[in-house]
Amino acid sequence: MLLKSIELSGFKSFAKKSTLEFSSPISAIVGPNGSGKSNVAEAFRFVLGEQSIKSLRGKKGEDLIFNGAGDSARANRASAKLVFDNTKKFLNIDFPEVAIERVVHRDGVNEYLINGSAVRLKDVIELLASAHIGSSGHHIISQGEADRILNSNMRERRAMLEDALGLKIYQYKRAESERKLEKTVENIASVESLRREIAPHLRFLKKQVEKMEKAVELKNTLVTLAKHYLKREDIYVKANRKNIEGKIAPLEKKKKELEGELAQARKVLEDSKDKDAKREEVIELERKIQGARSERDSLIQELGRIQGQIDSEERILKKQKEIVASAAGKTVLLVDVESFASNIKEKVSAILAQGEVSIIKKIAEEIRQIFSDFIKSHREKADDKVIKESEEALAELGAKRKEIDGKLALAKGREESLQKEYQKIQSAIEKEKDTSRDAEKSLFRIMSEENTVVIELAQEKEKLNTLALVEADFNREREECAMLGGREVLDYASLVLEEGLEERSIQDERRRELQKIKIRLEDSGLGGSDETMKEYQETSERDTFLARELEDLTKSAESLRELIAELGEKLDIEFKEGINKINEEFQKYFALMFGGGTAGLKVVREKVKIKSDTDLEMDEEMLEGSAETLEESLADKEGIEIEVNLPRKKIKGLMMLSGGERALTSIALLFAMSQVNPPPFIILDETDAALDEANSRKYGDMIENLAKQSQLILITHNRETMSRAGIIYGVTMGGGGVSKVLSIQFEEAVSVAK
Repeated sequence: MLLKSIELSGFKSFAKKSTLEFSSPISAIVGPNGSGKSNVAEAFRFVLGEQSIKSLRGKKGEDLIFNGAGDSARANRASAKLVFDNTKKFLNIDFPEVAIERVVHRDGVNEYLINGSAVRLKDVIELLASAHIGSSGHHIISQGEADRILNSNMRERRAMLEDALGLKIYQYKRAESERKLEKTVENIASVESLRREIAPHLRFLKKQVEKMEKAVELKNTLVTLAKHYLKREDIYVKANRKNIEGKIAPLEKKKKELEGELAQARKVLEDSKDKDAKREEVIELERKIQGARSERDSLIQELGRIQGQIDSEERILKKQKEIVASAAGKTVLLVDVESFASNIKEKVSAILAQGEVSIIKKIAEEIRQIFSDFIKSHREKADDKVIKESEEALAELGAKRKEIDGKLALAKGREESLQKEYQKIQSAIEKEKDTSRDAEKSLFRIMSEENTVVIELAQEKEKLNTLALVEADFNREREECAMLGGREVLDYASLVLEEGLEERSIQDERRRELQKIKIRLEDSGLGGSDETMKEYQETSERDTFLARELEDLTKSAESLRELIAELGEKLDIEFKEGINKINEEFQKYFALMFGGGTAGLKVVREKVKIKSDTDLEMDEEMLEGSAETLEESLADKEGIEIEVNLPRKKIKGLMMLSGGERALTSIALLFAMSQVNPPPFIILDETDAALDEANSRKYGDMIENLAKQSQLILITHNRETMSRAGIIYGVTMGGGGVSKVLSIQFEEAVSVAK
């Protein structure tokens, strides 16, 4: 026995806990009308997952709960529990005993439990479907429903037969697959929509990234060239400084020594007692020469400083001209943009107001020309404010240089004049053979040497000043390259090059190339590259993810379509094979009930008319966009027809059968359905009510034969049927409106009697 018991608590008229155990192949439930015996059949439907409260003779879930009567208080919940013996594993769950329970509360909340663990209704349905058990299947025939299969239309009959053949699990899987396919198609549309949304932005970012990649490549070129240039320039500056400073140091020392000797010689002359006019003149000229020389040196230094500023401004001016000449250096005033936008808005408004294509094309051409003119005018226009400032600064510095050049020329002229006068006195004194002139001669010698040293020292210092300008350019170039190429540029010191100085023309060419790259790099707008790269990477990854998801969804949809087709094909094959098996049993039971005759099921195509005079748009959609105008369309659907031929009567249609004949036919068919794919149990609720005594005996024989395949729970008033039961439960109802259960077990009674 697969079905062990059913336990009711608070369900309809069963106020208290009541248990019916089914230890016999045939169990009967009897009792007077209104005692609540049919509530047992409804309890089976309830616990097996019936969702139609109307099928359970109620309007809402609360109607299933005992509502109180007499001394019995109303219940707050109703429950029904079925217990199965699962030692043969007919249920796909790893328990030797399976208890399926359903509880409904007064707030309408339902609970489903399997062996005491809360589960979903879906879990219960799937578990039972594998054993061909359902809430409203062919194995539960309630009072008044025995004739339902005959009264149903062809499509409804097919559904009942599919249920009887255990095809519900395939239908459930197909319906589930169709729901998944519908959801998958929606997801595909959603993902495609998302990809369409990000596609333009992704294309834009891709172009920006391509520019950035070119800029990065340009930056790498800049770093390589800059490191080479800076290394060479560093070598040049250091080598020349070392060389110049190596020459200046001994000259400074020599000059200092000569100045000491000169001071000593001057003191000798000043302290001499034999002073004369020439001696005094020599001393005075020497002082004037020293003053003129100091003035000249100061002017030379000032001229070098001015020249450095001029060189710096010239570089700034050149760079600004190059920037202005490039596209990135173009600026557009806000007032020009606002005027341009206003003009475009007017043209667009004109397009919207027009209906003629020719005029719209003409206005569109005008808009194109406006764009072209705007770009052209601003490409040719340059913001030369900085250039003008640099030119003004250069003009001012040039004037200062000219002024200092004039002063320097005067200082040099004065020094030369003093030197000539000094040489005249020197010549005159040297002609004199007087030994008293030795002091003057010594002074002349020292001053001559000092003049030579001063000239050489001035030349070296001039070189040092020029080198300082080169070094300033070097430092400025290093800062600019580091700003554009990053701190990597500053690692030029680690670069290994060939020893020795190269020609300056090579370095000058290298510098010109470096300037070109810097301008191109500034024009590329590499500043926000990190953010753009990051955004492109994120957007690209999202698009790739969506593409993969779309591919997965497409594959999933295709798999679902294949599964649906396979399930449909399997349903069709197994249904037709099942019909053949049912027909064999149906013929056997029909002949047994009627003493002959023929009966069978036939698969036919039912033609359904789809009217076109109402809901025309819906019909056209159902016809999948057909362009033809139709008054009606035919849709073929498969259904089941029942063909019967009674013995000794010319009756071949169901409409011609009497009430008793219809009852016998439906019972024969139901029993035939149960024999083909036997369920664990069958509940027959007064299906024998319309049978006479003779047919009741035939009915009794049939149920005994049927009990060999399935447990039978019979709700009956028929004595013949009762006599076939191994256990009878009597249901009574007292004055309190509460159903009570009494049991009689014939097998035990017989054994006791013996």
